[in-house]
Amino acid sequence: MNGWRDIVAIGLALPGVEEGSSYGRPALRFRGRTLAGTTAPDPGSFVLHVTTAEKDVLLATDPATFWQTDHYRDGSAVLVRYGTDAGDRIALLLERAWWDRATLAQRRARGERP
Repeated sequence: MNGWRDIVAIGLALPGVEEGSSYGRPALRFRGRTLAGTTAPDPGSFVLHVTTAEKDVLLATDPATFWQTDHYRDGSAVLVRYGTDAGDRIALLLERAWWDRATLAQRRARGERP
């Protein structure tokens, strides 16, 4: 994942995900909610919405990829650096963000949470 276009390619492969904006910046949106966006304070990173439990694990296990600022400390989003070797993990987290925002019917059609 070397840049936002790589994230967009993964996101658009998920049902119903669209390119949109969040706070006036490019974002991936699903059912009116942001999955990921380019609002990170560093242009070498993007924002990814995750559960708070996942966020704690990500920050503890891979600080080279996942990080936060005080602004994101209490929220359910994590900052993700481009260019690390965590591409498969990032794709999985993006799919989980989709699943967490999906309707019950969409979840049933897709299967268990990834």
